[in-house]
Amino acid sequence: MSARERGAGVLDYSVVVPLYNEEEVIAECYRRLSETMGQSGGEYELIFVNDGSRDRTMELARALAREDGHVKVISFSRNFGHQPAITAGMNAAAGAAVAVIDADLQDPPSVILDMIAKWKEGYEVVYGRRVKRRGETLFKRVTAKVFYRALNALTDVHLPPDAGDFRLLDRKVIEALRSLPERNRYVRGLVSWVGFRQAAVDYVREERFAGVTKYPLRKMLRFAADALTSFSHKPLKLSAFVGGLLSFGSFAYLIVVLCLALFTDVTVAGWASLAAITLFFNGIILIMLGIIGEYIGRIYDETKARPLYIVGETAGFGGFGGASAAP
Repeated sequence: MSARERGAGVLDYSVVVPLYNEEEVIAECYRRLSETMGQSGGEYELIFVNDGSRDRTMELARALAREDGHVKVISFSRNFGHQPAITAGMNAAAGAAVAVIDADLQDPPSVILDMIAKWKEGYEVVYGRRVKRRGETLFKRVTAKVFYRALNALTDVHLPPDAGDFRLLDRKVIEALRSLPERNRYVRGLVSWVGFRQAAVDYVREERFAGVTKYPLRKMLRFAADALTSFSHKPLKLSAFVGGLLSFGSFAYLIVVLCLALFTDVTVAGWASLAAITLFFNGIILIMLGIIGEYIGRIYDETKARPLYIVGETAGFGGFGGASAAP
């Protein structure tokens, strides 16, 4: 079915590619995506979103837009993050179906053709499911597996295990995502939350083509916190449960101490152990306050209502542009 028949404009497919310091990769990424989308049988656009790169990424992307009318570029005024970059690309996309893929070529562009085939069967969300991860450390594989399982256990929204942001979305899903205004975005979770018919396409994740990962451990932990706090309030319930349990235990221990002091000659000794217990309880309290603080911080971000990102420059869009955009 053509894009016109689906009422989504003149394009059949859009491919959104977030970029951050990818000068070593962008040319090969463009070549493989162009080759893949040339086989799709439809009109397409490639939307590169420069997330405040500090190398020659924007210069190279700008050159691609001049040479190829399929290429469009959005450049942020600074680094806003991977998830806002994906959101900006989806907001600008004109295709009846929109694919999201990272530039590092760990997710093979050719898999998009398999996603398109699933989409034509009537599925509105087609996500890539990694059956094998090449070039990743044991630590990365184990933590990723634990993360997805734990997140599913703690949230009410089912998130497909072993699936990242590599996916293809129908125009209806894109419009639904545009209506969601939150700032601390976890896009793959939002896609699961909006629903629609979903299917998986299995693939082998390759090693990074060039460059270094843009998700070190610090960013991965931040990403995990965003995912958990965006889709679950169970940590708050857990804090209340642990607090109640410890309070009950402390009260019971106090009764024991009083009984020993009043009705026996046993002297309750052990100032060192008392200090250790005090420090333990204080640590638990601080952890609980930290969890509460994470949620309060997100409430604070939402109330400020700042734009999710600021667009500094565009190329290849014609009249598209503007200083800022929000979902």
